[in-house]
Amino acid sequence: MKKIYAFLAACMLFVSIQAADYSYLVFTNTSGVNTIVSLSDITFSLTDTGLQVTNESGTVSFTLTDLSSMQFSVDGTVASGIDNVIKADAPVDVYLVDGLRIGSFDSLIDAVSALDEGVYVVSDGTNSQKIIVK
Repeated sequence: MKKIYAFLAACMLFVSIQAADYSYLVFTNTSGVNTIVSLSDITFSLTDTGLQVTNESGTVSFTLTDLSSMQFSVDGTVASGIDNVIKADAPVDVYLVDGLRIGSFDSLIDAVSALDEGVYVVSDGTNSQKIIVK
């Protein structure tokens, strides 16, 4: 449960940092049903079992165990196949989500093997990609 709270807290941080180009958040539950929420005046509240998202249109509640994903969207649609932009055998630099560089590795495979569980940003010098190590 603590991992879910940490993940949601990181997502909320990125709403304020990276949401300038996006108008919507699309929440997908474990049944595949999407709920589209405008980012205009958005706030988040966490309870023991749920997430409440409030904006100018009202409040939507989600049960954490039923929430599958959350994606930023320009037009309210969700991406249906995001390919990895970093090759598994490419040398990478690894950063924490707050931008702190934590190391360089000979390959993405080596990086994933050496990292603790968490969310990281990897860069091959040209492309960057967020990864989750479980």
